[in-house]
Amino acid sequence: MCTPDKEAAAREAGADYVGLDEFVTKIEGGWVDVDVIIATPSVMPKIGKLGKVLGPRNLMPNPKTGTVTNDVAAAVNEVKGGKIAFKVDKAGIVHASIGRVSFSAEKIAENTSELLNAIIKLKPSSSKGIYLKGVSMASTMSPGISLETKSLMN
Repeated sequence: MCTPDKEAAAREAGADYVGLDEFVTKIEGGWVDVDVIIATPSVMPKIGKLGKVLGPRNLMPNPKTGTVTNDVAAAVNEVKGGKIAFKVDKAGIVHASIGRVSFSAEKIAENTSELLNAIIKLKPSSSKGIYLKGVSMASTMSPGISLETKSLMN
């Protein structure tokens, strides 16, 4: 979501939906058929009122995650290129989305592998001992399925 002067750059970068007011209206009506929303700082006051809809779905643009930026084209390219975003809580548990219901099993396996490789690459050199103590996967609001960590490390 951006001002009209940035729309052409976003389209050229490959954004699926480009605009502002029409999407604000659609989202207010309950439409959230997107994976990531990228916005410019100048339009955040308009998007701020969508917090109740976008917040629970982790779709609210945020400067920390790089989804609020003046360089919309670069942000779109990063997301389309497979940027991995994950959260770590106080206990050291990583929370990340690796797919949607519409994804094939192969795509989910590929995304899982990429996420785990990214986490393993981020291991500090000063860290000793076991880095991944346990891995489990779950769909939204379902119990987790534990994965064998030894097989994931190879």
